[in-house]
Amino acid sequence: MFYGALVWDPWLIVVQIVCLQCLYYLTLGLFLAILVGTRVSRMSLVYFFDYATLTISTVTGWCVVTSFVLSALASAGYLLLLIERSKKCLDFSVTLYIVHLFICIGYGGWPSSITWWVVNGTGIGVMALLGEYLCMRRELQEIKIPTTRYRSNV
Repeated sequence: MFYGALVWDPWLIVVQIVCLQCLYYLTLGLFLAILVGTRVSRMSLVYFFDYATLTISTVTGWCVVTSFVLSALASAGYLLLLIERSKKCLDFSVTLYIVHLFICIGYGGWPSSITWWVVNGTGIGVMALLGEYLCMRRELQEIKIPTTRYRSNV
């Protein structure tokens, strides 16, 4: 894709949002299975979407919090792969967490836990800042030009 072209493609944006959301939940599910699945008898969507599971008063709650933070770190890498532009990272990070907020509201009501807000706010910050850093490093890489010269056989 050429970065200079100012083409607004809404379908591309929607597909990027859907892919980013799916990768976020797949990664969150993987971390929850590893960290929380060993501590509880049965995994469910409660650990994804219920604000009451994000607590720092139990070891299982700490495992859930850690899963959310690790998913934000991994999602910064997804921003590098899917979005590729540092100036778009904040937009896509906030969009991901707004969609997550609406799903949480539909699942368990308005999140009234301060821990939920702190963890998700930290997730936005980690994902956006690390994603911008990674994308900026890629954007600033030197473009290698081949140095082979063609000689005429005279």
